Amino acid sequence: MSIKLLRPRPIATVLVCASIFLIVGFWALNHNARAADPVPADRPVPAIVATTVQVQQRDVPIFRSGIGTAAATQSVTVKARVDGQLDSVGFTEGQEVKAGQVIARLDPRTLRAQLAQVQAQKAKDEAQLANARVDLRRYTQLMAEEASTQQQLDTQRALVAQLEAAVMNDEAQVNFAQVQLGFTTITAPISGRVGARLVDPGNIVHATDANGLVVINQIDPISVVFTLPEEAFQDINRALRDSREPLVVQAYPRNGDELIGTGKLVLLNNQIDTASGTVQLKASFANPSHTLWPGQYVNVRLMLGHRAKALTIPAAAVQRSQDGTYVYAVAEDGKTVRTQPIEVAQIQDGIAVVGKGLNPGQRVVVDGQYKLKPGSTIVEAARKAAAPASAAVAAAGGAPK
Repeated sequence: MSIKLLRPRPIATVLVCASIFLIVGFWALNHNARAADPVPADRPVPAIVATTVQVQQRDVPIFRSGIGTAAATQSVTVKARVDGQLDSVGFTEGQEVKAGQVIARLDPRTLRAQLAQVQAQKAKDEAQLANARVDLRRYTQLMAEEASTQQQLDTQRALVAQLEAAVMNDEAQVNFAQVQLGFTTITAPISGRVGARLVDPGNIVHATDANGLVVINQIDPISVVFTLPEEAFQDINRALRDSREPLVVQAYPRNGDELIGTGKLVLLNNQIDTASGTVQLKASFANPSHTLWPGQYVNVRLMLGHRAKALTIPAAAVQRSQDGTYVYAVAEDGKTVRTQPIEVAQIQDGIAVVGKGLNPGQRVVVDGQYKLKPGSTIVEAARKAAAPASAAVAAAGGAPK
């Protein structure tokens, strides 16, 4: 009997076989566990938190917005009309003055002397004229008695006419001197507010001075000059034709939404600026409280009319795609949403006016749209988290019911 000796197997082969047995065993256990606990095929999808508002029907103002600058209705630089020394000023810087109020006085002595001089010359010529008229009557009588010649009579008549012309010239000189003397008292040509004093008393002023004495700006009423795009011209022109009253213009501060003035349109400029493609307009505002100030920048709204019973939603609810504008409308069950194509007539102040596609009372999603798709289930954010509605939501329909 022969005995065969067993040759030992390599260690690597043993390790490979052991690994295969372990893998097969782990797979079998995992497969059995899955078979014992199957996954439900219809697991519910969680609802998406969203905010909805109701479509409202109301009158909506139609207006055009622009940027304007307040400007004095009238601005006058008060200047001296004659040369002289400034004696005194009759105003305080920054105060309100009335038309006709004394603003300044110049030294009148030189012009007063000139007036006296021409008045004296007039008196002299009037005395000569009176004497010449007496001589004319005498020569006329002598001529009737044939005691004088026709030449002497004609010469006397010419002298009377000459002296009459001299008196008329003297009268004109007196009037001119009186006007010049009156210019030494400088009065306000308009009512308004004076600015900084440009010349101090004691200085010599001239009629040719460029700066003048002071600037008066009329700020009540005050004007606002603004521009609108060329495309707005036809709407403005149509509104002007249809309205019997001047169009209303509202002014707001550049950094706020508080109304600071309501005025009337007084000018639609007679041409469009081809360089900027805009048309210039001007409105007049009553300004008793001086809420508007010359040089102030303001946001302007030109009211063109009202859109009656318009359907409105917050502008945030409007979505855009390649096919146009749409909203996520809440279905009748109040839980699911669908895409609803709409036609937007205008968007102003965060409010969209819907021309077609929605009905009054219908609810649309205004916040949370980025998570939605047609057929999604929603839960109202206000009910779940008591989150406050945005200003646009409140304006378009208030908190959801």
